[in-house]
Amino acid sequence: MGIKIIANNKKAYHEYFVDEVVEAGLVLQGTEVKSMRLGQVSIKEAYCRIRNGEAFVDNMNISPYEQGNRENHDPLRARKLLLHGYEIEKLSKKVAEKGLTLVPTKVYFKDSKVKLEIGICRGKKLYDKRETLKRKQADREASRAVRERD
Repeated sequence: MGIKIIANNKKAYHEYFVDEVVEAGLVLQGTEVKSMRLGQVSIKEAYCRIRNGEAFVDNMNISPYEQGNRENHDPLRARKLLLHGYEIEKLSKKVAEKGLTLVPTKVYFKDSKVKLEIGICRGKKLYDKRETLKRKQADREASRAVRERD
């Protein structure tokens, strides 16, 4: 089967330095999975929290399924993340000690199961964002010059 990417969070890579990524499962309702299969999910404003020893993703927008009636879900509800206890402990320690944050970077299907990739991130300053944009533009121009030369 492999991996089918549903949504990427490009904004996370612009706003943060992603130090490490962790894969987590999601607890979903039936109509949420159907909406995800149609690609109706947004993680641009989403963030992760650890509360009472459990990890949750908040503000992840999964649009209501059109054919679902009363079984539909709240699009912005908090969804529980499926992680091992030691992983949650490790994440909570990192977030507490260094001022890091947990940001969803990718949602995908992996062998028919929905997975969420969480980035352990440090915030970028404005000059870091400018530097990243300059580097990307220089790389793009270099690859364009190599392509034209061939």
